[in-house]
Amino acid sequence: MAGPGKGRDAARSDFWSHFTARLIADRWLYAAIVAYTAIGVALLLATDTERMLSHGLYVAQWSKMFLLLMPLGAISFDICFVVLRFERRRRLAYRRVFSPQRLAALVCGVLLLMGFMVFQGTFTSIKNVLPVLNDGFPYDRLHADLDRVLHFGQDPWRWLYGVAGHGLVRGIVEFNYNVLWFILCFGALFFVATSPAASTVRVRYLTMFMIVWVICGNVLAGVFLSAGPAYYGLVTGDAARFGEQLAFLAHSNGASSAATYQKYLWQLYEADKAGFGGGISAFPSVHVGLITMNALFAAEYSRRLGIAAFAYVAFVCASSVYLAWHYAIDGYVSVLVVVAAYWLTRIAFRRAAAESVGALQPSRARASAA
Repeated sequence: MAGPGKGRDAARSDFWSHFTARLIADRWLYAAIVAYTAIGVALLLATDTERMLSHGLYVAQWSKMFLLLMPLGAISFDICFVVLRFERRRRLAYRRVFSPQRLAALVCGVLLLMGFMVFQGTFTSIKNVLPVLNDGFPYDRLHADLDRVLHFGQDPWRWLYGVAGHGLVRGIVEFNYNVLWFILCFGALFFVATSPAASTVRVRYLTMFMIVWVICGNVLAGVFLSAGPAYYGLVTGDAARFGEQLAFLAHSNGASSAATYQKYLWQLYEADKAGFGGGISAFPSVHVGLITMNALFAAEYSRRLGIAAFAYVAFVCASSVYLAWHYAIDGYVSVLVVVAAYWLTRIAFRRAAAESVGALQPSRARASAA
């Protein structure tokens, strides 16, 4: 019968085995973060905009969220689950919940999320210099005019305000867009990065997470740079077009106020300096892109959950217009881009898995013959 010492040695060995396997699986994600950061830094150096480097701005908030609050939340949830779910054999339940595999996944996931802190800093750094590369925001008139054509000759915010132009609705929409959205998206990121339950989709999900930020928030944003309805008057000189909408939003205040955060971003832009969550670009919407990505993965798990998730995508898309962050086409294009990227990524991962299995067959055959 194995003693306590042998049991601990076995658990320690099991932990390191799972930990190493996770690190190996994550190597391409780390490589992508390093490559992306190198490109971002090179871009800033080439444009003499090193002042826009934003990595240090994320250390405190990101560490607080992913090193402290979310791990403590996950552990607390596991403990409560065991206490409420099991009246007997709780010791065995605790061993399963806090197994070497679970702990290795948690530690490895948190390490990777610290890598994503660097990724997020690079994203903001690149986003900050997009107006420099484009000499301002050249596409707002075009995007607003396309919106009007697509919505029967009317700017779509007027349709929304016609049925929901009320202060109570504004407060609900702002809380969802500026608070709940972050909890859902970054809570999902933490869960997938750290939970063994998400192992089958983990690398693919995290790959898609980076694709959404880079393709929507940097590449397409840089090619078709617009500031959004909140800044339309400032970048085009036509303050009247969205003036009524901005006057309505200006009545809101508090931590989730869209008008307050929009003012903060414009102050950073005018001061030509970096800030936490800084940078202005509207097309296409990363807000809509990330929640669309989550809806696609939710649909893999459950059809009903997928339907609810896509209903939420529609709400977020409408909210982005309601709060003057985006033109409607910013959300529409984002959905199309993310759906296309999702299917291409899924096909690529399936082919890679099939090739990996195929490569193992000859070696297995030789082993059997021997």
